[in-house]
Amino acid sequence: EFAWAQWKGEEIQEGYLVSGIIIPLIIPIGCPLWMLALACAFSVIFCKEIFGGTGMNIFNPAVAARMFLFFAYPSKMTGDTVWVAQNSIFGLGNDLPDGFTAATPLGQLAQNITPDASLLDMALGFIPGSIGETSLIAIAIGAFILLWTGIASWRTMLSVFVGGIAFALLFEHTGKGMIWWHHFVMGGFAFGAVFMATDPVTSCRTTTGQYIYGFLIGAMAIIIRVLNAGYPEGMMLAIFFGNMFAPTID
Repeated sequence: EFAWAQWKGEEIQEGYLVSGIIIPLIIPIGCPLWMLALACAFSVIFCKEIFGGTGMNIFNPAVAARMFLFFAYPSKMTGDTVWVAQNSIFGLGNDLPDGFTAATPLGQLAQNITPDASLLDMALGFIPGSIGETSLIAIAIGAFILLWTGIASWRTMLSVFVGGIAFALLFEHTGKGMIWWHHFVMGGFAFGAVFMATDPVTSCRTTTGQYIYGFLIGAMAIIIRVLNAGYPEGMMLAIFFGNMFAPTID
């Protein structure tokens, strides 16, 4: 991003700081760094700079980076070979032998296996998965800060959950999918709704549009999770889909 700005004779925008924080939170910690660098370069060039840089892009760069890795190197992004925290000096983590792997709770449900983790563990974040999406408590704190400071739209955030709840209840009623509230305590749904869908640059700007945009993302995430066996997590695709239609909705 710095090189692009120098080449174009433009000022360096602070947007790279946001991407630099969010991307590590949504990428599996075991992903090779060269893949991460390649994905970041792709998202910055093709989903940000060619549109005019920070504030002009229609796609969220962090989502684009994850999507690049998901489709280019799926073995590093999906499956049951996820990183599991070992005990640290603070006593957090798990007493596990080296080389231990385990499926995330969402991955277990996708295989019709009852998750090992309890609701408390999923709320606190003592479960496998990408760092940013595991703790509902931390996500809720972030949501409060974003709403209190006025950075994020409460309409968008609320509508994502409304759309997700509506379709989760619909599929549960028809005998498909999982218990409706399971969708919101595991996987990236809550993180995506709070930090990704509410991106003021790539989301809708109009009041009515924010309701439609959020509902579309929440509904699409559940539809992908339930009906597409190849994608147990649908939030990333749903947000990318919502970004594409945000200008039309406005």
